[in-house]
Amino acid sequence: MSDEAHLPAEQSCARTASRVSVADGDSGRTSGNPRAPGTRSQEAFGLITLTKRSDFVAANAARRFATPGFVLLMRDRQDNDPAIRLGITVTKKIGGAVIRNRMKRRFRALARAIITRDGVSGADHVLIGRMGGLERDYALLSQELTKALAKAKASVADAKQ
Repeated sequence: MSDEAHLPAEQSCARTASRVSVADGDSGRTSGNPRAPGTRSQEAFGLITLTKRSDFVAANAARRFATPGFVLLMRDRQDNDPAIRLGITVTKKIGGAVIRNRMKRRFRALARAIITRDGVSGADHVLIGRMGGLERDYALLSQELTKALAKAKASVADAKQ
């Protein structure tokens, strides 16, 4: 004889109705997203993020302003577009992903506060993280970025003359 119990195929109690999916059963909801897509976080501050490698390569051939915490590359696009574009790069030499992301967040905060105010209109600004950038005080980084942008504005004014 077998150790298994005999279970009948029929259910002895009444079952509740199965759930109907929201798309078929709930006519009160609209389909799709009713809100328009929002702007990206940098665009809300007047910054457009560089995404294409060719833009980073072009900025690398432009003016460079080194500070202990970062290097600022600035390239005047000369395309009659007044938008300020921002690129941020931090290499693996600096540290792991957590450290690189922390440094990028600091650079984005600096850019929102300073580049939107003091940046050169119609130019690409690229911030490259350096080894000592994460340990530096935020106020010191802010002062360094302001000085670098002042030098960049002066060099752009000299180039236009």
